[in-house]
Amino acid sequence: MHSSEHGLQLLAALFAATGGGQLSRILESLERNLLTPIPLCFLLGIICTRIHGGIKIPKELYYSIAIFLLMSIGFIGGHELAHEYQAHGVATIWKPALATLFLGCVTPITSFVVLRYLGRMSIADSAGIAAHYGSTSAVTYAVANSFVEQSQHPANSFLPTLVTLLECPGIAIALVLGAALSAKERAAKAAAGSIAGIRGPGRESKLGEALYEVMTGQSIMLMAGLLVIGFISTLFMDEKAFQPFYEFFQSKGMLFRGALCIFLLEMGLVAGERLGDLVKVGPFLVAFGIFMPLIHGFFGVSMGHLAGLNLGGCTVLGAIVASASYIAAPPAVRLTLPEANPTYSITAALAVTFPFNIAFGIPIYYEMARWVGAQ
Repeated sequence: MHSSEHGLQLLAALFAATGGGQLSRILESLERNLLTPIPLCFLLGIICTRIHGGIKIPKELYYSIAIFLLMSIGFIGGHELAHEYQAHGVATIWKPALATLFLGCVTPITSFVVLRYLGRMSIADSAGIAAHYGSTSAVTYAVANSFVEQSQHPANSFLPTLVTLLECPGIAIALVLGAALSAKERAAKAAAGSIAGIRGPGRESKLGEALYEVMTGQSIMLMAGLLVIGFISTLFMDEKAFQPFYEFFQSKGMLFRGALCIFLLEMGLVAGERLGDLVKVGPFLVAFGIFMPLIHGFFGVSMGHLAGLNLGGCTVLGAIVASASYIAAPPAVRLTLPEANPTYSITAALAVTFPFNIAFGIPIYYEMARWVGAQ
């Protein structure tokens, strides 16, 4: 409980430092975010699960919508990136890209250190959770992007490129860190006579296989692949011939937002089922799932501002840096660190951090971006 109390004191100090006006603006942003269909559909899913409402989204529909959302994010990102390239070359994107890669390396390390040395968790569990928090949630990106558009501060057009860049490094670094330290720990035990030997090559093989799975997983392949397709099509297709594809994937349109509402309803149903696991993960991990995203979000907002992103871009970058993966990371962690308890990582990511970001985090990152001076 000591870490939870410390976290509450830290948050109170943050609000005190920013002043009452800032808190008032945060509350206004929260209201503007919460009373919209996307987070309300998520809340409906949680409520229905807890009262046994019986809502079931067919898995085929859920997977189809997930594929559509990933393809849409990638395709529109590639389209906007092509326009940015035609207008400015790589001048406006190289700094945000470097900042994103840096954040993708820092977030798993900070997560691991906090979990290992403050939470006193095992190396495997610390690395497994850090892999989830080092990666990103494409759905959180979509909701954050919708929020800044509704706030009349749309993000920089190339933000989907940054989402794709952020997806891999965090998982890879956390897995390498966990596998290396676990091997070192086993080696020490072996030298002390605690165990008979070490299976290093097997672990290295699993690590390589896990990294391959991450790189070729559905999220990366669809977003990166459609980003390339959108980029090439925009450059070489006639504008009139390209328009039907643009209208289908257009992320600001009716189809995308309707699909996102259905997807968030399903995520609410899943998160509602996970609420019972909060007792198992304990108060420290619940506090971690709230306060670590706030810290990472502030890093993301600040780095985005230094890299030249606008107000909406800083907000969205802060949101995706603060998010946690619950699609790409679990199979990779299971393969490389089978001793890691999946209840900890999935419950923290899906039942704590995801709802927090959808309901409260995104407006807070928006106010953070205003506070650092983004425009």
